[in-house]
Amino acid sequence: MNVTLVIEQKLATLQPSRLELTDDSALHAGHEGAKGGGGHYSLTIVSPQFSGKNTVARHRLIYAALGPMMQQQIHALAIRAYAPEESKDFSQP
Repeated sequence: MNVTLVIEQKLATLQPSRLELTDDSALHAGHEGAKGGGGHYSLTIVSPQFSGKNTVARHRLIYAALGPMMQQQIHALAIRAYAPEESKDFSQP
């Protein structure tokens, strides 16, 4: 199964109103993590579950949703996580 699709399905538990996932693995060909089969991904996500939570707490929710994928299929995950009230900032890096 497509890893990107599985990631998106797992993140659905966070009830995102917006989710953008990019597979950046090709940019890291030859990198040690890529040799082991783990992909590199960029994630931007807006979820009501992030309201009132700091960055670390938001990342923990994402890691919990992804579970063992973080040790196997995912080598690197760049995260931009927003609460709905912050979604106006969605386009900013």
